[in-house]
Formats: sequence, C-alpha cells, structure tokens
Amino acid sequence: MSELIISERVSQAARRDILDLNNRIQAFNSGDTPEEAFRKFRLTRGVYGQRQPGVQMIRIKLPFGRITAEQLVKIANTSDKYATGNLHATTRQDIQLHFVKLADSPQLWADLEDAGITLKEACGNTIRNVTGSAVAGIDPDEPFDISPMAHAIFSYFLRNPICQDMGRKFKISLSSSEKDSAFAFIHDVGLIAKLGTNAQGENVRGYKVLVGGGLGAQPFSAQTAFDFLEEADVIPFIESVLRVFDRYGERVRRHKARMKFLLNDIGLEALLERAREEHKALKSKRFEIKTTIPNDISGNYSDRPSLSEQEIVDLAQTVLAAEEQETFIKWLQTNVFEQKQKGWYGVNLRVLLGDMHSDTARSLADIVTRLAGNDIRVTVNQGYLLRFVKGEDLPSLYKELKALGLANPGFDSTADITTCPGTDTCNLAISSSYGITRALEDVMHQEFPEMIYNQDIKIKISGCMNGCGQHNASNIGFHGSSIKNGKLVLPALQVLLGGGFTGDGIGLIGDKVIKLPTKRGPEALRVLFKDFELNAFEGEYFNQYYLRQTKNYFYQLLKPLADLSEVKDEEYRDWDHDEMFKTEVGVGECASVLVDLVGTTLIEANEKLALAKESFEAGVWADGIYHAYNVLITGAKALLMTTDVSTNTQYGIINDFETHFGQAFRYSTPQEFALPEAEATPFKSLAFSLNKFEPTQAFANYYIETAGKFLQFINATREAQLQETGAPQLKELTFGQDS
Repeated sequence: MSELIISERVSQAARRDILDLNNRIQAFNSGDTPEEAFRKFRLTRGVYGQRQPGVQMIRIKLPFGRITAEQLVKIANTSDKYATGNLHATTRQDIQLHFVKLADSPQLWADLEDAGITLKEACGNTIRNVTGSAVAGIDPDEPFDISPMAHAIFSYFLRNPICQDMGRKFKISLSSSEKDSAFAFIHDVGLIAKLGTNAQGENVRGYKVLVGGGLGAQPFSAQTAFDFLEEADVIPFIESVLRVFDRYGERVRRHKARMKFLLNDIGLEALLERAREEHKALKSKRFEIKTTIPNDISGNYSDRPSLSEQEIVDLAQTVLAAEEQETFIKWLQTNVFEQKQKGWYGVNLRVLLGDMHSDTARSLADIVTRLAGNDIRVTVNQGYLLRFVKGEDLPSLYKELKALGLANPGFDSTADITTCPGTDTCNLAISSSYGITRALEDVMHQEFPEMIYNQDIKIKISGCMNGCGQHNASNIGFHGSSIKNGKLVLPALQVLLGGGFTGDGIGLIGDKVIKLPTKRGPEALRVLFKDFELNAFEGEYFNQYYLRQTKNYFYQLLKPLADLSEVKDEEYRDWDHDEMFKTEVGVGECASVLVDLVGTTLIEANEKLALAKESFEAGVWADGIYHAYNVLITGAKALLMTTDVSTNTQYGIINDFETHFGQAFRYSTPQEFALPEAEATPFKSLAFSLNKFEPTQAFANYYIETAGKFLQFINATREAQLQETGAPQLKELTFGQDS
C-alpha cells in the first residue's frame, strides 16, 4: 500500500479519519481485524461492498446536494483515477463511484477532502446525507432559504457521538415549501419551512416537523410532531429524538430497527415525552442558525429585468438552427423556471439513470463557470440544477448542454424516471432497474411524447423492496422481484400505485397491486396510461383517480398481464441480459462469521473511552459524557455476550447487566450526582444519570472517570472468565444490509 498523500487543506478531523481507515484496512488485510467488525467500520466511512467481489462503491456525502464547479471536476477526476469514470447521482443527492479497490479508498477520500468533500457517515448506522429542496434559495414559493439549516444539521451531527453507532440509519430532509419537494413524509425527521409566531408574538422562521417516516418492505408515512417549531429549537429536538432512538431502538432484528418501528411501538406522545426528558442533558438548548451557508453566492445577484418566454424564443432564433427551435421551446417550458430573484433562471438537467460520464461532468463544470452561478445542486430525482442563469444566456446554454446530452426536455415529469442501479452493482437487487427504466422511457418517448409535460404522475423504480429508488413514494412504482413458473424463474416487477403526492400536496405510500413478468412492464404502463386517459374525470389527478377506482379495479385491469399460461422464452431473461434469469441476491453487507465478538466489543469500548477523554480535554463536555455513556453500553454488552442473555436495545442492556452483574460493580458517587436508587441499582443509576444533569465540566469529569472504572471492572471480569475457561468464547456476528 503506497504512502498516503493528504493536503494541508484537509482538516485535522478528516485527516484522522482517513489515516484511521488506512490503518484499519491494513489490519483487516493482515487478519488482525475480523471481517464483520471491519465492515461495520468502513460503512460509516462511505465504503460499501458491491455485488461484484473485490470492489467497493464509494458514496460521496453532499449535504442538500450542493456542489461547486471545482468540486464537480474533482469528483470527475477522482472517478477517472480510482473508479470507472462514471458519476451516479442518487435520490439522497449523493454521488456514488463504483468499482473502487478497497486499498485505494483512503487516498480517494484524501483527494476529495482536499476539495471540501467528505465520505464520513455516508453509509452505516449514522445520520445519512441531509437532503433538501434543490430549489432552496431560489424557490419562488419558499418563505425562506432552508440551505443554512440543512448545512447546520449536517455540521452539527457530523462526528457527533450520539449518532455514531445507532441501531440503524437515520434520514433527515428539509423542504423549502408546503410542496414538500424533499419528501419529508418518508423521513425519520422531515422538516418543511414555515413562518410562525413565537411566545413574544414576533414573526419568526420555523418548520413543520414530521417524524417516523420510511420506505423499504414496510413503509410508513411520517407523523406530525409539530405544526410549527421555531428554527432555533429544531436541532435540539433532533438531538433529543436521536438520543431516544439510540437508547430504545431495536438492534437485533435489523428489519425492525428503524425509527418508524420505535414510533409505531410506543406512540408519538411517548416518543415526544422521552425526547423532552433528554433536554437537560443537551449540548445546545437552543441553536441559532446563521442565515447564510459557506461560500454563499445568492447575495451577489440583484434583480434584473425578466424576459418573457417569447422574448427568450426570439433570442434563440439568432443562436439556434431552425430544426432546434421546437425542442428548445419544450426544454424551456419543462426544464427552466424564473427564480425568486427576478431576471435569473434555474435550469434543470434531466440525466438518464442519474449517470454522468466524467468528461461530461468536466464540460458541465466549465459551462457553469461561464453561464451560471457556482452553486450546482444534485436533485432528489437524480438530476442537476443550475442556478442564476441570465435569460439572454438560455439559448447559448441550451446549445452547449445539448451537445453534452443534457438538454432533454421533461425534467421531473412522468417521462423522467427515478431508479436505483439494481443488479448492475447492488447485492440486494433482484432484477435489473436500469434495463426496465430504459424500456419504459423508450415507450413514453415513442408512444406518449406528451408525458414530458405531465407533472402529476411520477414513476420510480427499485431493484428490490428496500426502496433506494423510492418506488413506495411514487404514483406508479415498480420494484424488482421474481416469479416461479414450474421449475423456472422469471424476473418480475411488483407494481405499486397511489403513492407520492395527491393533488392537495399530501404524501402517500403506494399500494402493492400485482406482480408481473418484468418484460411486460412496458405493456402495463400502456394499460395504465390509456385507462387513465379514457376514464379519469376532467382535471382529476392520478392518485385521486386511483382512490376512486380502488386497488381491486387496477388489480383486475393488470391481471391479464400476470397470466403465466403462455410465457415467451425472452421473458425468462431480464432486461439487458441474454442468459436465463435466476435469483442471485448476494450477501453483500449481510453475512455471519465466528469471531471473538467479546474481545472485539471490548476494543470498541476502549476506543470510546479514549474519545470521551479527548472530548473532555477539548472542553466539549456533552460529547465527552455521551462517549462515556457508550463505554458503559458497549462494556456491558461485551460481558452479557458471555452469558445466554440476548442483547438488544441499550435500555435492555442496562437492565440485563444490572440483573446479572450490577451488584458486583461498585463506585463512589459524589452527593450532587447521586440518584435516589443509587444504592440499589448502581450500574443502572450511573447509566440513566446521562439525562438527569446539565453537561457541566464537573459532571463530565465524574461520568468519564466512572466509565473508566467500569471498563476496568469489565476487563478484569472478562480476564477471570478466560482464565477459568481457558479460551475465548466465539459468538456469531451478523450485520444486515445497510443501503
């Protein structure tokens, strides 16, 4: 492994992360770190196993999808050097690189950090990329720009101890208006910008707050926690909820470990009450948000004269050939809008499959530096948004984008399908997402060209039920599946209808209607379009039509396409594949091995203690306390693993440890930090004092020191066990897929 080169511009925190990843890779390669423990580690550094053995997907974390031209060039160059030259935009506004060698990932990260781009916590049981409306800051309908809040949430929780080792991933979105263009209703915490009134009767910024949404095999719509929460209270609320999720959330049954299941189990009121109980221990009781983001350019653009569509078309006649005029008008009508800054225009780029070649990305970056503001946004439907374009430059911009294949009209229309990579790279995918997406877009281009103007029906596709393509949240959704037909298996599509937004802006989860062979997907689309055209009322939205006709109507409508009495040979082959189909779901990030899990867990506990002491030395008392709390949980879990007790939630671990080992652990509690039950339940009292006191220097000192004594007790007890048995106990360790 060659020596790492890390620029002086890289922060100390990022430098440490990169070096740590490099060291862990070496330890893994030498056999010093078990595969499963290493997998858990690398996921939180954005390094993700692919379907193909020996290569990784690298997920680049781009808060609210914001990227500069220089950063786009850096990502393109990095993809050329370490990956395939492709940049894949995701529904979380990330960019992914595929087919990267594990050994190259530290240097790849270092190269990106040189441009201010991180991989930290892009995967794993952490807060994933914070998504936000791509139009934020230029949205004519927004009460204010949500970009500063999105950036603050990203910054506040990056490397924050409360979200480094949760039971599952946690997703946050911010929408700039009631249109909910960032899909708050499918997030663990979804925020929708609003103006309201504070206790003093003053007009202030704030958010409608939704909690507990999520997709996957069991999708849930989020519930409203607050109709209006003042801006300064939002981050403290999120931190409180995270602390509750961390302590009470499921950790064994990974399919039940999301926030939505905790909410479903205990109810909204109980969740909010537990969150209120965390308030005393928070690092920030209120968190004021700066009104700008780093390198904000929006303030540099004053209003200028607006141009009508006809004026722009007239200008185009001097720039474009006659045969380009018609397509330019379509592009102008479907991909371009005037910003809230008068005379400036936002331009959306429709990108098939979300994939952009590195050469195209570099050329796009050059166009941005000349014809747009240096603030590109990756969109939640896998496209890109250029901002602050002059009206008179639109014809020239169109011509240059067209040369790159980036001027296709119909952005975010029915014809603009959102899809995950499916079986091209993902271990969990069952059937091809890319192939069926191309087929459906071809059908619309050839038979339903008017669909580029349709903003009512959204189509989304995932390669499996897990929902990376957000199929549950679309009017027409498909996810990859399979159907048995005798001894053979056909690639299939599960059809979902009625998800996404209704005509009044309410977000819904789609219904599973029917499963049919994937090669019949285009015909299913034809049937749905023609039926809607013939039978919908004037002005009726697709979801309104679906609810009026009911699920059974559509089941009967599509049922002939599910008939397997006559199956053509080609239907046993997936899109883009010549071989006979067979289900090959890889183990990916799901595997079980025998390791000394107790020893590995104790190593984690010691690392957390070091972090606690480091935070204390830096004067960040709250972080030090939470790291110390994690020492208690991790140490207790390690010792419980040596028994027949199954460890699950942190709350359960605390109670079980108290029952089995608590009486053996003793420590001295200063009077000011003593709880009434201290003598009866010493360990439980210590752990649960986490949220009973202000995060002062004195409490942090006591809590961290006591956590150190506890870890000494754990190590001594474990050593005695090993001397008695003569060998470490092996446990089966399973990590679930974390897409």
